[in-house]
Amino acid sequence: MNGSLPRDGEVTALLGVLHSQRRHVLGILDGLDAQALRRPVLPSGWHCLGLVQHLALDVERFWFRAVVAGDAQVILGLPSGDEAWTVAPDVPAAEVLDGYRREAERADAVIASTPADASLAWWPHDLFGEPHLHSLRDVLLHVIAETACHAGHLDAARELIDGRRWLVLT
Repeated sequence: MNGSLPRDGEVTALLGVLHSQRRHVLGILDGLDAQALRRPVLPSGWHCLGLVQHLALDVERFWFRAVVAGDAQVILGLPSGDEAWTVAPDVPAAEVLDGYRREAERADAVIASTPADASLAWWPHDLFGEPHLHSLRDVLLHVIAETACHAGHLDAARELIDGRRWLVLT
């Protein structure tokens, strides 16, 4: 997930933080088997694998490839509602985790080719009303916050599953 970095220092710094959060998401899940990855630990019923798929589709793909880049094929194929959180039983866990890695790489390519203050190519008015994010910089900050929040959810889920805790030193 460390594709080519843009020359812009601010974007490079933000991308470094995003890479760290992505590593946290995958790192806290390291060592869990497919059954544990699908085990719901909260009353809402979500599981770690569904959250990773949400990050791949509703966060990385949505914000970078659809909103920042305006990729029409991506926009037409966006999941609706909580569809991205649902992983079919026959989908291997490795496929979902690899899908997250691939979406992050694709997002990095969009980031590398977009100036920090570039206007967004598309805005989902039906979901969010008037735009509250206006540039790649805004989207990067939003995605960092959302990924960090979900990394925390995964920390709690992992501790409930087998007691393992993720220690972040940097």
